Amino acid sequence: MGYHYSCNGLLLLVSVLMVVASSAVGSFYQDFDLTWGDKRAKIFNGGQLLSLSLDRVSGSGFQSKRDYLFGRIDMQLKLVAGDSAGTVTAYYLSSQGPTHDEIDFEFLGNVSGQPYILHTNIFAQGKGNREQQFYLWFDPTRNFHTYSVIWKPQHITFPLECSKMLNLLEFPSLKNQPMKIYSSLWNADDWATRGGLVKTDWTKAPFTAYYRNFRAIPCNNCGSKRSSSSSVSDAQRQWQPRDELDATSRRRLRWVQKYFMIYNYCTDLKRFPQGFLLSADNTS
Repeated sequence: MGYHYSCNGLLLLVSVLMVVASSAVGSFYQDFDLTWGDKRAKIFNGGQLLSLSLDRVSGSGFQSKRDYLFGRIDMQLKLVAGDSAGTVTAYYLSSQGPTHDEIDFEFLGNVSGQPYILHTNIFAQGKGNREQQFYLWFDPTRNFHTYSVIWKPQHITFPLECSKMLNLLEFPSLKNQPMKIYSSLWNADDWATRGGLVKTDWTKAPFTAYYRNFRAIPCNNCGSKRSSSSSVSDAQRQWQPRDELDATSRRRLRWVQKYFMIYNYCTDLKRFPQGFLLSADNTS
């Protein structure tokens, strides 16, 4: 039996918090595996810094050693600088299989002097089509910025809203499928920049993105089954009310949505002439 919900019943908050994680962080050696790209993926500075690179031969990627089910996950990224057109830096949580769940950040590169585009999506039971896009209102290549997902049994906070909270009661799988953390840097010049009109300039390669200050805080009072994240970094710390977005953060996210959103699946009548329907049978 399919699940049917209108777009107005969803919130997609993508929490781009430009603050340094204040509590202790783990080591990339401890928390992640470099999964592809040969030596283009590197961990250094004693496990406190990770980089991914892309050249004409290959991109690169990594994934978490553990699965996660509920909590707050922070990662600081510094994206590919200069002419990054054609490149995509993807950072996301995902389960496995044809009915997988997924929470996506994709950063679409651009020519020098033009803003990056943040592309977001959520998959539930293998169905996506919940894309939103924003021009980043800051330069993500000059400094590290923290990108956060707050995942509780009641909702996901993952900034930039349709209207109301993304209610996980509407998506049972998002309450039951633990997810790993993934990231990759790859060439997508067939679509990433101006719909593929601007190609990757390989004379600028290698392209490199940097990661630091990963932090995972489990929601110890969520009352759900434990995933293998029970031993994650900083696991001794209990979930605190301050791990939710405060009023100031919510106002800032509304400001971002108003002035920097360039695509919203909720209002795309060309793709969804009857309005967006979330359905187990929806393959559009």
